[in-house]
Amino acid sequence: MRLAWLAWLAHHWNELGYSQGLMRGTIATIAVLITAGLVAMTLQRFRVLALAAAGSVAVAGIGWLALH
Repeated sequence: MRLAWLAWLAHHWNELGYSQGLMRGTIATIAVLITAGLVAMTLQRFRVLALAAAGSVAVAGIGWLALH
């Protein structure tokens, strides 16, 4: 399933917001993941909430990058 998703992503790469270049897409994705990590670290006392919030930030950020 994961390989099929990666194949689909590679096929539709130019349709997503990452079409501005691999470097910009990589930097933006890393920035989103760092932000998700900071959210998780901020909420580390509440492990379930931290994981849910970090996952939500990552999905929303990468989704936004892909569609804009």
